[in-house]
Amino acid sequence: MPEVLDNETALLERMAKGDKDAFQVIYYHYAPRIYGKLLKLLHSEDLASELLQEVFIIVWQKHALIDPERSFRSYLFKIADNLAIDLFRKANRSAQLINRLLEASIDHYTHTEERLEQKENAFLLQTAIDALPPQRKLVFTLCKLEGKSHDEVSRLLGISPSTVNNHVVKATQFLREYLAGRPDITGMLLLWFLFK
Repeated sequence: MPEVLDNETALLERMAKGDKDAFQVIYYHYAPRIYGKLLKLLHSEDLASELLQEVFIIVWQKHALIDPERSFRSYLFKIADNLAIDLFRKANRSAQLINRLLEASIDHYTHTEERLEQKENAFLLQTAIDALPPQRKLVFTLCKLEGKSHDEVSRLLGISPSTVNNHVVKATQFLREYLAGRPDITGMLLLWFLFK
């Protein structure tokens, strides 16, 4: 059974010189008070116990620096407060990190979905274009997908510009009808970009 704390200054002087018995007396005297404070701050018995041990590990690591003339109680409570604050900061950083990881995974999921949707739309558009008559498909591909002018396509294929225009108008009308069953926004945007 540890001795009763009757002369704190003498005990602190002994502890400062590395006396483990003096440290044990100090520990048993202050541990319940520090634990009570930590429990109020943390609302967790496990965390309060962990930090209590850390408080006294720090005290022992710095025992040679202890000034017996200063308030040891204040010193202990200051260490406990700092450890609790550090714990809250770590928890906050962890929460922020978890949130960032969640946001990144959601963002990745969204981009993956968007890419799949774009592939689906591209496939749907290609299917619709493939359903055009061969000449109309060629004219539409050259004008709308490759960006050539009506005059360029006219010269390239040896047909009149009005025939090129006729093919583009009819192909566009067919594709609008073919893709009209797509209710999603991406499909509508696709239509807008292709047929504006």
